Amino acid sequence: MKKYILSIDAGTTSSRALIFDHKGQEIAKVQHEFKQYFPKESWVEHDATEIWNTQKSALLEILSQHQIAPNEIAALGITNQRETTVVWDKSTGKPVCKAIVWQDRRTSKYCANIKEKGLETLIKKKTGLLLDPYFSATKLNWILNTHKEVREKAEKGEVLFGTIDSWLIWNLTNGRLHVTDSSNASRTLLFNIHEKQWDQELLDLFEIPRAMLPKVVSTSAKIGEVKLSEWDSSIPICAIAGDQQAALFGQLCFDSGDVKNTYGTGCFCMMNTGTVPVESKNKMLTTIAWELNGTTHYALEGSVFIGGALIQWLRDGLELIEKTDEVEALAASVNDNGGITFISALTGIGAPYWDPMATGGVFGITRGTKKGHIARAALEAIAMRSREIIIEMQKDSGIQFSNLKADGGASKNNLLMQIQANLLNTNVVRPKTTETTAIGIAFLAGLACGFWKNQEELKVLWQRDQEFKAQPLEDSKKIIALWNERITKIVKHES
Repeated sequence: MKKYILSIDAGTTSSRALIFDHKGQEIAKVQHEFKQYFPKESWVEHDATEIWNTQKSALLEILSQHQIAPNEIAALGITNQRETTVVWDKSTGKPVCKAIVWQDRRTSKYCANIKEKGLETLIKKKTGLLLDPYFSATKLNWILNTHKEVREKAEKGEVLFGTIDSWLIWNLTNGRLHVTDSSNASRTLLFNIHEKQWDQELLDLFEIPRAMLPKVVSTSAKIGEVKLSEWDSSIPICAIAGDQQAALFGQLCFDSGDVKNTYGTGCFCMMNTGTVPVESKNKMLTTIAWELNGTTHYALEGSVFIGGALIQWLRDGLELIEKTDEVEALAASVNDNGGITFISALTGIGAPYWDPMATGGVFGITRGTKKGHIARAALEAIAMRSREIIIEMQKDSGIQFSNLKADGGASKNNLLMQIQANLLNTNVVRPKTTETTAIGIAFLAGLACGFWKNQEELKVLWQRDQEFKAQPLEDSKKIIALWNERITKIVKHES
């Protein structure tokens, strides 16, 4: 009897494995952090080998520690940090350089040069994306142009490109499978989301050899099998999805107009737009949500690069707190922000500004400023950046959200959720399972293998934890007014 679904949640700061039962309950979780590299200003890198090693350890530990046999697992699903770019040698399996992380801004000038040639409209029409260092193609171009010997091998298919999902699956299958799914492919600037295939015109534009690209498969389907040497039986891989798309599915946002906001390293608000891609007029992204039962669903997305990472910076950079969960009490130690506005552009700024060169700032400091004011302003910054993208998304869709489903690690911060509700003047709903990314990929894997019959069966599994009701406070108006005034000193909003 197959009792469980195993999820790989390959995040930006840690490798995780989770096990869910038929009721959607989390049975076990193992997490290993890995090192973040910042070799130059605005550069962010990972060691892809360390990601694989930590992910493999998590998989082995979760089964052994909880005495679960591989033959009790119905399927494995893989969800991952998107856009992070890995290039590895096909024969040795070793990366040619460190992985370039989605937050990395080293290709800003390259993007600016392409914009000057007037090519951004073509790119947006085909991919639904804006031209920004965020996405994989410019990172891949940088690797190929920096390591000349790699380009020669790439032309022959001797080195391979992939986002983290592709890299992990290649290792999980001992090099038998080089694949990705359409949700991850749609984040590369190389995939035509209308024709649902790699686009030769874009490959030529970014000088990317087709031979190094993975095969694109369905988000939810039997893709292959994993059998680690330590296991006595194999487990089928039945789902792949980018982390934000998996979270959208995990929040049961199955219908057009359903929306969620994930408060992770960054904040990512995504709205299901159904089977038709909606072109944004307000600098949101049009992306593939998932491919299920032969049907492709699309979404609008707003991306905030610095969400929970701002709290990590308060801990590691400013050393304002010792642990990230201390920020709520510190922020609650004051009644308001004391006139402080924290513009959180630590790695450029995403939607709706898309300025890779923007830097952050703290405004309104006086002799009366306390640590609590800075902590509270940081939480408000996370909520304000989310508010900005949600408002633009509502304009694109013509839908006023009745509530906002929240998930991700920082959504456990009650004060942040209340601030978000107040600033949006919309109720914020947090589910009991905030591991919506992991459970979303579990749902997609379970549907592919028959563990769950259909999406209707999944709907009874979602449970509400807490609802934060909007409070029409005068403070919220002041926060918004000061933000709108002060962010213009950081970046100009191009309408």
